[in-house]
Amino acid sequence: MFPLLRRGPARLTARQVHRRTGDARAVPLDVRELPRRLTGHAPGAPHPPLSRPRAGAAPPRAAQGGPVVTVRRSGSCSRTATGFIAARGAAATDVVGGTTARTREGLPVTAGSGGIA
Repeated sequence: MFPLLRRGPARLTARQVHRRTGDARAVPLDVRELPRRLTGHAPGAPHPPLSRPRAGAAPPRAAQGGPVVTVRRSGSCSRTATGFIAARGAAATDVVGGTTARTREGLPVTAGSGGIA
């Protein structure tokens, strides 16, 4: 169902994530700390800041039991979050280019802090 996740470190493009999260095949997690999340995020994306998975916290309830896609601004630190989340047993990958790529592609972005998990 989500073959890119089974191969391990494969990353998804912003457009691939938009399709997969739009039809509920994956849950996006915005793992930026709150001040950066306020600049814009994928609509409906739960918000467990990177400090939570780094400390060993389980993914938010909305992300348990299904594939997870971690998102940060440019995509570099989201790979770190993906590793922490995958270590907790979740199928996880991240977005090449992060929220910056999402904006560049003209995909929906919501401002504010909604969805804090």
